[in-house]
Amino acid sequence: MQNLLPEPPATLLPVHEEAEAELAAAEQAGTDEAYAEVAARFPTFSAGWGALATRALAQGQVVPAYAFARTGYHRGLDQLRRNGWRGHGPVPWAHEPNRGFLRCLYVLSRAAGEIGEADEAARCAQFLRDCDPAAGDALASD
Repeated sequence: MQNLLPEPPATLLPVHEEAEAELAAAEQAGTDEAYAEVAARFPTFSAGWGALATRALAQGQVVPAYAFARTGYHRGLDQLRRNGWRGHGPVPWAHEPNRGFLRCLYVLSRAAGEIGEADEAARCAQFLRDCDPAAGDALASD
């Protein structure tokens, strides 16, 4: 059976130049504190939360990773909705400003799995694939 309804257009989040520059500076500094400052200064910027979540997960701090990823995920949903997303449709990995939200979704799935939230881990993994299958592939190879 063929779906006759058109797919919704891709949602492309706007560039946040100041936050991106501060995140790049935090990456240069390489400290947890530098990343935390980005998230505190730009709390709606999912990439800052995604960076914190990724670092925490890499350090074996699963609960903080889960919390950081969940915060960035919800902030990202807010931004997606403000930019025309209606609960479904592509959120392309190729568009750099979308990557913070997609990274949060990926880390949230992994951290949820590690704390035994199998249903949430599966939902987040499926949501990531629904947004853009390339995102999961790119993030898994990071």
